[in-house]
Parts: sequence; C-alpha cells; structure tokens
Amino acid sequence: MKRTLILLGVIFAVMTVAAQQRLVYQSYMLGSDSGDTTFRDVQRFKNQLKINNIQEFKGKLIDGVSTDFTYVDYDLDSVYFQMNYADGESYFYAYSLKTNDVEFKEVGAEKILGYDCKKYKTSINSNTIEVWMTESLGFEASPVTSRGYLKGVMVRQAINGNRIMDLKSIKKDKKLKKRLIPDNLGVRKTGKELNKINKDKLIVRTKIFDDEQIHFAKIDKFQGEIPFDTVIDFSWGTIILKRVNLPVLPEHYQIFAELHQRSNGDAYDRSGSVFVIPMDRKLSLSNALIDSIQTIPYQLDKNGKKYQGIALTDDYMPVVELMRFFTPFGVSHFNDRLQIDGLEWEDEAYYKMEVSELSDRLSGDVLIGAFIGNYDGGGHKVSLDLVAYPQDYDGDVSNNSRWSLPLFNTCNVMEMSGQNYGRLFQTDSLTVEFDIPEGVENLRLRYITTGHGGWGGGDEFNPKENTIIVDGEKVFKYTPWRCDCATYREFNPVSGNFWNGVSSSDLSRSGWCPGTATNPVYFDLSDLKPGHHTITVAIPQGADEGGSFSHWMVSGVLTGFKK
Repeated sequence: MKRTLILLGVIFAVMTVAAQQRLVYQSYMLGSDSGDTTFRDVQRFKNQLKINNIQEFKGKLIDGVSTDFTYVDYDLDSVYFQMNYADGESYFYAYSLKTNDVEFKEVGAEKILGYDCKKYKTSINSNTIEVWMTESLGFEASPVTSRGYLKGVMVRQAINGNRIMDLKSIKKDKKLKKRLIPDNLGVRKTGKELNKINKDKLIVRTKIFDDEQIHFAKIDKFQGEIPFDTVIDFSWGTIILKRVNLPVLPEHYQIFAELHQRSNGDAYDRSGSVFVIPMDRKLSLSNALIDSIQTIPYQLDKNGKKYQGIALTDDYMPVVELMRFFTPFGVSHFNDRLQIDGLEWEDEAYYKMEVSELSDRLSGDVLIGAFIGNYDGGGHKVSLDLVAYPQDYDGDVSNNSRWSLPLFNTCNVMEMSGQNYGRLFQTDSLTVEFDIPEGVENLRLRYITTGHGGWGGGDEFNPKENTIIVDGEKVFKYTPWRCDCATYREFNPVSGNFWNGVSSSDLSRSGWCPGTATNPVYFDLSDLKPGHHTITVAIPQGADEGGSFSHWMVSGVLTGFKK
C-alpha cells in the first residue's frame, strides 16, 4: 500500500512538471542577413497560456510604452489581451478563441522540426498564411491567437513563404505560477478603445491654442516679460502668441503642426502663418511686438520703402515659419448664407503639416505665434496642437543633432503694426548673408513661397519663376502654382460665383488655394562648406495697377545636422 502511494505521488509530480512548460518561438525573414530576429515567450500551465514578446532593450525607453501580455484559457475558450503602463494603469480586452471569421483549410501533413504536423492554409488581405500544428505533444499552445483556433501546438507559421515563426525550444519550468492569468487584469475595454489608449499614450500632443480668436480690435499694449502658458494678443489682435515649455524628444519623432480654423465673422480668404520666434540673437520679433517695430533691423528697396525684420543679421533672426496657411471664404460662420445643390459646406478648415526638420526650434522654452491678416472685429477662431509620433522605442536625446538657421521671411505678420508687404521684388532681389559653422552637414533650404495681387494682372493669378542664387551662382528655379483649388469648394461658402459657373475659390493661384496650407519645397545645399555665404531670392514681381499691387511672401530656413 505504501509503495502504491509513493508511485502515485511520483506520477502526480511528473504530471505537474509536464504541465509547467516554457515554449520559445523565433521570428525571422528567409534569406535576410539583417539579423532582424525576434522571440516570443509562451508560458504554459495545464490549459492556460501567458504570451509575451522577449525584448532586450538597452537604454532609455520613450514614455508611453506598454508592457503587453496575452493570456489564453482553453477551458473557457477565452483570450485576454492586457496592456500595462508605467503609471500603474492596466487595460484589457477579451475575445473568444474559437469564434473567428478566418477559415483555415487542412492541406496535408509534413514533418517539421522533427514533429509530425498537420498543415493548414488561409489567405488574409492577399497574404498567404501557412501553419503547421502537431498533436503529438498532448497539449495545446500557440503564440498567435488573433486568427482563431487550431488543435495542437504550433510548430511553424509562414506568411507569404518568407516571414517565418518557428518553435525554437520547449522546456519544463517548475518556477511558473500554477495560475498564469491574474485575477485583476485592469479596466476592460473594447479592442478599438484599447488601440486608441495605446496611441494616445505614445503620441506627445501639446495644446498651444484652444479656440482662440484672431481679429482686428483695439487691445491693451502688453508690457514686460512674456509669461508661460498665457495667450497674448499683439498687433491689433491679428497675432496671438504663447510661451510654452516643450518636451525634448528624440529626433526619431515625427512632429506635425495641426491647425483648425473657422470664420468668426470675416468672409474673406486671408493669409495666415504659424511661426516660432527664435531667441538666439540680441533682437527678435518679440522686441517689435512689445516695444515697437522700429526696434528691429530693416532693409530699404530702391524706392526707399522699409521692410522690417525680414532678414537675418548679426543681431537679429527672422521668425521661423512652421506653416503658411490661407483661410477659406467664410467657412462655418457663413455656412447658412448660400445653398448650392450638390454642395455641403464644411464646418471648419483643417491643416496638418510635418515640421520634423525644425525640431531643434520646438523644444524647451519656445515662443509660438499665429497670424491671420484681417480687418474684421469677429475675425477667426483657431486651435493649434503640436503632435509628435515616435518612430522608435529609443528615448535617448543625447544624440540629437538637428540644426537650423532662419534666413529670411517676408510674411508681414506685423502688418497691422506697420510691417510692409513683401513688395521689394519689383525693383530688388532679397539677399542675405549667413555663416555655416564647422561640423554642420546635409544642408538644405526649406522654402515657402506664395504670390499675391488679387486682380487679373496680379501675381496671385500669374505664374512667376522664383530664382535662388547662392554665392552669386543661380542654383535653383521654382515656379509655385496650384491648379487644384476647385477641390476645396466645400470650404468656401461665400466665395464669389461667376456667370460661367466657376467660383473665385476655384481659380488657380501662385502656390496657394483658399482653405489650404502651402507645402514647403526643399533645395539641396549639401555642397556648401563651413564659412561665410550669401543667398539671394529673385522674383519678377508684376507692376502696380491703380491702387492694386503685387507682393510675395517667401520664407527660408537652412536645415541640417551637427556632427
């Protein structure tokens, strides 16, 4: 009797150990020598699994990365996907393992990695998926749960014949918990909700302006140092400015300026700009805003007209333009003014532009402004976010090397305070001297250009070639022109409609349309060596006609990387 009890105890111990196992799967690309190999760990106790990727990440992780686990309970036909965050928050969603729209067909039997396997095959979104399952091990386990249930242990998966996941090892592991699935998985969510939480945690979103008004009004003149996190109006209310402390992010983040705009009473297409005021030198646009436009350097054209704050000098940096945008004709405020069959007016204009190459201007203590040139008491309402999306998990910022130098900007954001329109190109070109420091490479010019003069003979409606001259040599020619303005008709409820059926917002223009942002163009200057240089912008600006005149808003920032 005693011998029988001992034997039963041994058998029970063997069964218990056999129920505690760790399976490791390896993923790789066939024929690849890149070393791109990942591993997935599957812990098993009886009919429960705990699945997670084995990640050996050295260094600092970016914020918002979750630790994820997938749990399987074969007895309950349940899968639980859990995300855990460093702030202590945990979320999960649950689904049935066997209820799935994917249908695998058994297509034969093969011996794979020493195991007798049944082979299954299916197709998802034009991808061919093959799976080899063995029932010889006497239990069930798979590192992939999103495509339903196949009996046995997965030995191999192949996607399109070259993305392979193999069972690398099976080992007994007495240290595994006898209940792998925790009692508290966190807050239950749907899969869609969980995906949104994951994205929101990883994305760095900074609210700059929230439904702020830009209009023409008498405002109290601001005096003193600009405080943090306070929106301040300047230049008769046509500029809003905010001082913010932006996070220092690794340079793999893609950064976007995201702007929402709607009319609050102004019916017209207006020039707008989102910009950063650099504080690298003695003077900046903030001096003009707080004191007087007379405090910043100016250039004279051949007619003796002043153009204040448009170019780099030893003591002054022009503003760095993140986004040039143009308001449509009265979106939102005038949506009930006119109804046209087949058209449904949009509620707002939306602009989103990548500004990653200016990330060195978007960290730490930053002055960010927005301008819309208008003469209306209601004006416009705008909201602005800076949104950064990670492209890697590495949180190290010590290797950040982006470099930028603002060269010129003729967008007269202080128009209402006397800053002239960029009319100098009629008689002159714009020339700027600058220095490239040692150790800066991969240089290119980020150039934004739009032509204006809103009558038939004006530069708004006539293509004009922009010429870029570096150190006396013509290096680039570019003619800005937009032929797709009619695409944005739904944003322009009070655009003029002509006798022939065309709307004024439909007309092609010199690099812009009502309701759009103007894309920068990039000119390669990687051959420039450290030292002193000049850059010249030449445009054949048209002549004045009566009380009408043409002008050009051009901005240029030199970008590169420090070694």
